[in-house]
Amino acid sequence: MTTQYKIYPYRWVVLAVFMFVNITIQMLWITYAPITGPAAKFYGVSDLQIGLLSMSFMIAFIPLSIPVSWVIDTYGFRLAVSIGAVMMGVFGILRGLAGTNYTLVLWSTIGIAAAQPFLLNTWTKVPANWFAIEERATAVGMVTLASLVGTALGMVLTPVLMESMTISTIQLYYGGIAMISAVLFIALSRETPPTPPCPPGGEVRALMLDGLKHALTVKAFWFGLAISFIGLGIFNGVTTWVENIIRPRGFTPTDAGTLGALMIVGGVIGAVVLPALSDKYRKRQLFLFISFIGAIPGLIGLTFATSTILLFASAFVLGFFLTSAMPVIMQYTAEVSHPTPEGTSNGLIQLFGQASVVFVFLMEALKNSDGSFTPALLVASGLLILSLFFIWQMKDPQELSQNK
Repeated sequence: MTTQYKIYPYRWVVLAVFMFVNITIQMLWITYAPITGPAAKFYGVSDLQIGLLSMSFMIAFIPLSIPVSWVIDTYGFRLAVSIGAVMMGVFGILRGLAGTNYTLVLWSTIGIAAAQPFLLNTWTKVPANWFAIEERATAVGMVTLASLVGTALGMVLTPVLMESMTISTIQLYYGGIAMISAVLFIALSRETPPTPPCPPGGEVRALMLDGLKHALTVKAFWFGLAISFIGLGIFNGVTTWVENIIRPRGFTPTDAGTLGALMIVGGVIGAVVLPALSDKYRKRQLFLFISFIGAIPGLIGLTFATSTILLFASAFVLGFFLTSAMPVIMQYTAEVSHPTPEGTSNGLIQLFGQASVVFVFLMEALKNSDGSFTPALLVASGLLILSLFFIWQMKDPQELSQNK
């Protein structure tokens, strides 16, 4: 008997509530970045201690990623995301209630950080359960878009809200929004549709440990991990040191803020456009080439631009191409590592992305005595070129051509 398969409109509801929890986790992560100085004064601590609130997300992710992937692949994304979303909401509210007590704020932030892998490691699992293969990169792109929107909202809203309320009150509001997103996800999400969204066999995945062993034997999967490490390392490095990068050329902190915003805007557009084209034409390798080749002039412009127009245009181009590669990489690695569970493949990609914090420190170590980041950015450009060799080895998975 042939199993029926069908695509249900309700998939967009599931995707929407999943996007909402990803928006809120990013707001909670980035919230202190644009107000580091005022936050340090509010809590009576150093700038570095405020920076630790953001860094704790990357630190917590590294040991938790693989165990959380096991939970996702064993018990399903709905339970896993629900756990993470509730943790995010509870600890978000506790962070607001902590007032000026930095120690309580730090522990609450660690609780929020521990929730993040439950959300990030399901980016490909939700599309795999609900979407046809030709829509999956688009769906992952939409989740990437939600993540970028959350980051942008946290950076823009927090300084504005500080004009009329205390930092702890802002955190309380953000925690309340996070709890609302958790309730909506629990109420409206479903693990699977009544019938599969793909032909029989396409939805079957191996057990987590078997799948992990299999994924690590696939050469193309390792190439995907490598370019994820490079791409996210460069993006995180540039966003972390953006003001330091352009300061030696006479640009102001306001220019740095505008540059960061344009990178995010470019990333939002890119995360929608290129993954959708990748799905439409059933091509992964081609659009990875486009993304990494397109990022090179953006990064070079960011390195040498002395005019505001060229600097801002370069930032937009870099954000557009570098960010758009991530959903395509995630979907590609999920496809080439089949039958490895999506939570496992996605978890490894996210793990390598978070581990790219090493590159952030390397960029600081490579700067000139005058504070210029030119050597580090030239190394980053060389790594983008090296990525093209890796992508050359990443042939499109067979299932794409079979579903044309």
